[in-house]
Amino acid sequence: MISADFQLGRPAAGARIVVAMSGGVDSSVVAALAARSGAEVIGVTLQLYDHGEAIGRARSCCAGRDIFDARAVADRLGIAHYVFDYESRFRDSVIDRFADEYVRGRTPIPCVSCNQSVKFTDLFSLARDLGADCLATGHYVRRVVGPGGPELHRAADPARDQSYFLFATTRDQLGFLRFPLGDLPKPAVREIARELALAVADKPDSQDICFVPDGDYAAVVEKVRPDAARPGEIVDREGRVLGEHRGLIHFTVGQRRGLEIGGQAEPLYVLRLDPDRRRVVVGPRRALAVRAAQLSGINWLGEEQRDGLTVKVRSLARPVPARLEGSWVHFVQPEFGVAPGQAAVLYEGERVLGGGWIEETASAEREAA
Repeated sequence: MISADFQLGRPAAGARIVVAMSGGVDSSVVAALAARSGAEVIGVTLQLYDHGEAIGRARSCCAGRDIFDARAVADRLGIAHYVFDYESRFRDSVIDRFADEYVRGRTPIPCVSCNQSVKFTDLFSLARDLGADCLATGHYVRRVVGPGGPELHRAADPARDQSYFLFATTRDQLGFLRFPLGDLPKPAVREIARELALAVADKPDSQDICFVPDGDYAAVVEKVRPDAARPGEIVDREGRVLGEHRGLIHFTVGQRRGLEIGGQAEPLYVLRLDPDRRRVVVGPRRALAVRAAQLSGINWLGEEQRDGLTVKVRSLARPVPARLEGSWVHFVQPEFGVAPGQAAVLYEGERVLGGGWIEETASAEREAA
């Protein structure tokens, strides 16, 4: 079985590690590695939102079945396990914000909001209150101690890297956090679980945002904000009406499907959303090219830089060369699929320097004109 260095700063025998346990294989293996270190280990599960109860399927990170699985793993490892009810806090700071962003015509990323609030603020404080030396999670990122202190780096396995979702982690939080899986591929993690005969060894990964049943974002938004599903016009860039839509919440920038507009010379894509007039503005794909994006709420984990950066604007996108001028990120080559509400995460090689929220974009097509 693989061992992990939790960098506790003192002998493990006298240390205490709190592990965030979701009931999945990743956090279960983190708990196992922590127990193997010789430290006292406390498993903590946050009851956030019972997706399983909502849709009759216990496979999301917050379903009752997952709490049961986390407790079973803790019993198997012989560690303490506690469940805390954070459902109200999660609804206020994550679900409501998610719905409000969609109503505003933006593209929200609730997993970042969850890490910013419930997981890396509330859980951080909870672990401190429990007298922990560190808080360990199952995220696939690496914490590297550099000359200036702890740094956040991308995971060794690019297919599992979750650094995009953790750009808002503060330096203080990074000093307390540990990510034992950052150097491991997923098959190795499952193999550890099998060696320990953990029942979650072959448990499928959650594919959905935990509170969004089967990826139907619009249904969740409409449930939280009933007035959000108001119909409106689909227009081209000149304002000519091409059709009607059944609510802005069904569209995001770059989307092609669902427009149901025929008789056009070329395929049309969503260019922007106008919530004030309830309009979906469409145009050709070339009009989606973005030369720059303005950021708000920039969080720096590394030294602020202007040149030699790469930036990632979607979780599954590859980082692309860019430079920073004030609050604007300028792409070396036009970038597609950039929308207000998304995060732009800045890298120097494998290291996460920081990131912010995209507020507006500058069209490459207009700049060229």
